[in-house]
Amino acid sequence: MIKVYYDKDADLKFLKGKKISVIGYGSQGHAHALNLKDSGMNVVVGLPEGSSSRAKAEAAGLRVMTTAEAAKAGDIIMILIPDEIQGDVYKRDIAGGLKKGKALAFGHGFNIHFNQVVPPKDVDVFMSAPKGPGHLVRRVYKEGQGVPCLFCVEQNATGKAKDIALAYTRAIGGTRAGAIETTFREETETDLFGEQVVLCGGLTELIRAGFDTLVDAGYPPELAYFECLHEVKLIVDLIYEGGIGNMRYSISNTAAYGDVTRGRRIVTDETRKEMKKILKEIQSGEFAREWLLENKVNQPVFTALKKKDADHEIEKVGEKLRKMMSWVGDKKLKQ
Repeated sequence: MIKVYYDKDADLKFLKGKKISVIGYGSQGHAHALNLKDSGMNVVVGLPEGSSSRAKAEAAGLRVMTTAEAAKAGDIIMILIPDEIQGDVYKRDIAGGLKKGKALAFGHGFNIHFNQVVPPKDVDVFMSAPKGPGHLVRRVYKEGQGVPCLFCVEQNATGKAKDIALAYTRAIGGTRAGAIETTFREETETDLFGEQVVLCGGLTELIRAGFDTLVDAGYPPELAYFECLHEVKLIVDLIYEGGIGNMRYSISNTAAYGDVTRGRRIVTDETRKEMKKILKEIQSGEFAREWLLENKVNQPVFTALKKKDADHEIEKVGEKLRKMMSWVGDKKLKQ
């Protein structure tokens, strides 16, 4: 049975006297660094020379160093930069700053699990991964609450790695809501699977397929947009707040009947077989190898596919219709 850890299970004394270096100042980086600072921790931010994030971090009252300087200075080094560059940055700027007894930390397990980062045996290695975007992690912390976290230990060189991981998770607000212990393998494989099969890959392809089906049948693309994309948020919010049962309770009986009788005709046995195939690609390292090689050659497939999808009619219709929605604001399509 999974154990959930709370503030009472995490002691900040294990961070006392330690300098924490947060590498990166993006979505998660800014939230970790500022929450740690507000929890009374000694924090520095590591950024490359000329980073556009330097001014933001300094304006927030944080000390900024180069990545290499921060790695050398930190007792705990939390890496919060994109997966695809972590291996190179680690070899170039971080590995040389590691010494016996330090801790190397991650917000996602990809590079440890797939051996893109191979730390020395005499350092602790742990993960502290909030289950929410950085802006939410920061906002909820300032409200006195927290976002649930996953945490785990890969190497326990000091004998205190779990205590340090829990203390870190408390300092960013995670144990206010609850922290669940896992492994680097479990976190990495489930995270990649969720992104590819449901949250991103599955959802976006389902939206486009529904839109195309209605438009091809002669219905106005504006109506297709509303029914197949716009209203996704309404349904997802209901599921997010109370599960699938809450959503079915909140919608019309007509919609709920269509849900329970037609959904399995869309996600068929063949779809489930493909899900299992994708999971095996993740577990075997095939996806990781493909993604890392894609980055070695400057992302040609990734760039081409994004451009193709950006040219889809649903994007053009959506840009027009969102101008009718004052609550959405002026959010330009990002490529």
